[in-house]
Amino acid sequence: MRYKMLASSLTFLFCTSFKPVELYQTESSAIAPSYVAPVYKALPLGAINPKGWLHHQLQIMRKGTTGHLDEIYPKVKNDNGWLGGKGDAWEETPYWLDGAVPLAYLLEDKVLQTKVLRYINWTLDNQRPSGYFGPITKEEREKGVKVTAENCGQGEDWWPKMVMLKVMHQYYTATQDSRVIPFFTKYFNYQLKSLKQCPIGKWTDWAESRGTENVMLVQWLYGITQDPSLLELAGLIESQSFAWSTWLGNRDWVIGAATQQNDEQWMRRHGVNVAMAIKAPAINYQRTQDKKYLTALNTGFNDLMTLHGLPMGIFSSDEDLHGNDPTQGTELCTIVETMFSLEEIIGITGDLRYADALERMTFNALPTQTTDDYYAKQYFQIANQVQVKRGVFNFSLPFEREMNNVYGMRSGYTCCLANMHQGWTKFTQHLWYGTADQGVIAMAYSPNQLKTKVGKNNTAVTINEVTNYPFEDVINFEISTKNTAAFSLQLRVPAWCQAPVVKINGQTVEAQQNAGVITLNRTWKNKDKVLLQLPMEVTTSNWGRNSRSIERGPLVYALKLEEKWEKGTDEKEGNYWNVFPKSAWNYGLLQNTVKEPAKNLQVKNSKPVSDSFVWNLANAPLEITAMAKKIPDWQIVNDVAPQPVTDRTGIYRGKVESNVEKITLVPYGCTKVRIVAFPVVPN
Repeated sequence: MRYKMLASSLTFLFCTSFKPVELYQTESSAIAPSYVAPVYKALPLGAINPKGWLHHQLQIMRKGTTGHLDEIYPKVKNDNGWLGGKGDAWEETPYWLDGAVPLAYLLEDKVLQTKVLRYINWTLDNQRPSGYFGPITKEEREKGVKVTAENCGQGEDWWPKMVMLKVMHQYYTATQDSRVIPFFTKYFNYQLKSLKQCPIGKWTDWAESRGTENVMLVQWLYGITQDPSLLELAGLIESQSFAWSTWLGNRDWVIGAATQQNDEQWMRRHGVNVAMAIKAPAINYQRTQDKKYLTALNTGFNDLMTLHGLPMGIFSSDEDLHGNDPTQGTELCTIVETMFSLEEIIGITGDLRYADALERMTFNALPTQTTDDYYAKQYFQIANQVQVKRGVFNFSLPFEREMNNVYGMRSGYTCCLANMHQGWTKFTQHLWYGTADQGVIAMAYSPNQLKTKVGKNNTAVTINEVTNYPFEDVINFEISTKNTAAFSLQLRVPAWCQAPVVKINGQTVEAQQNAGVITLNRTWKNKDKVLLQLPMEVTTSNWGRNSRSIERGPLVYALKLEEKWEKGTDEKEGNYWNVFPKSAWNYGLLQNTVKEPAKNLQVKNSKPVSDSFVWNLANAPLEITAMAKKIPDWQIVNDVAPQPVTDRTGIYRGKVESNVEKITLVPYGCTKVRIVAFPVVPN
């Protein structure tokens, strides 16, 4: 399949030294000539407030594991290293905070803010004089040594600190706590002095493979302080890390990843590493202004999705990249990390193809992999997932305990239990960006309220975005301002939309696009209203092994299968759930559906989208009906349903039942068991 790209204030608790500082300083001539300011500026955490169904999704997370992981998960709960204890001192606590911190400020939840501030304050208050930070090391605890650049080997792994830097960055954008910039500055000075003696990969391959996360924050600080040593540090970290920009631009890497599933160089194929690394070329371009990195980005992402892409908008990752067969798995961490990488890419490059990709994986791949209460998750999801159970499956990760596909809090590896919280929260943070002309752009669409300052006069405005997108095609923007405000309101037009409609105060205006953006540049008054309609057509798309998927707008649709849930308990991984279908799943779409989808697929609204919407079958707001025939020989083999073989015309030529049946499809994100990549059968 050729991926379409898609072508196709809280008073600061416990803070004794708060002094406001400017959050985003204006780029000036003092910045190195090679440094590229982002095309779109990320807005401070808290500027965007979720509403409607999106607000409810975050409330579910607060009530679930995101708000309570430190109370229910022993690894984070017990004697935590990020609070000075002897417990978890590696990635899982920072992973959790990387989602819990934005959730606390998006929901303006003082209880959750107080909770996450324990970790933030401990980390800030216990930074070593040298600039080193993090949990107390073994050498410090047992021998009383002070970690310095000269004895950096007495420190510990760089990797978990990279995640905590992301946490601190978000906290700073929400609070402007004056302790944070000096904290970053001291640590990066320590790194610059230490890295020749203690390189990024000294302790683990994880740090070497994920150095981009470190570089990203170094360059963010440079955009504020303009200290040239930071660009030197960024280049040094990049030189010691995996050469992702080179690999992404070199097709040998992605081809090799598609053909090799052995232990050799598996970290180069590890799906979560790849998810983080996708943004590496954009970050290198930001530092160097070398356009070869943009070429590498576009080549690498296109090749990745061509060879490993799946209909729900993410690539296979179980744990390696594993081709585009609909029976391959994808790790939950891969989804949330890819989302964040795309959000960074969009800001740096302004390339809106990545916004299409972001919406596709957010609205399809993300919601299906957690339970309604956000207490259980699935380590690997499968596109054509005809059952969820303990078993072997077609995964490259060792599977001795057979727990990688079930829903459980601790099933599979627990990295995803800690890391899944950043998906919805950071998506919410990136619904809007600031533009270079001091306007704003609506980048991704969901119900929310934006509060920001715009225009040359820095006028305060509130924009209420009222919509049930992605389930409907109309998005309303209501502007509130005490004074008139002259600024550009930019609206992204997804690549799948052919004829957008724009109305201002009820009057249709010409919707001229430039590179997928409609710009409304005017002086806005209080109570001005903008309507954007993005008409959604039903189409089909071609995927692995000549399969076809049905989509409409940003949503992909899957066969609706009523679910039978069965609870089990594993001695090591605790409670889990199997899910089985209650009806037949082995259907092929009629050939006419592919030839004329608009004529042969019927869309209906099945129920309204309420503010208490949950991504499940009971709440699926849309259905599509199609005509299909059963394929009797399409059966489960080794726990998966291998895709029926088709000829090059895309038609399955084996035995097909003569009876034509009407099947119902619902949004993929509302399913747990399903078929989404259908074989095509004769009419």
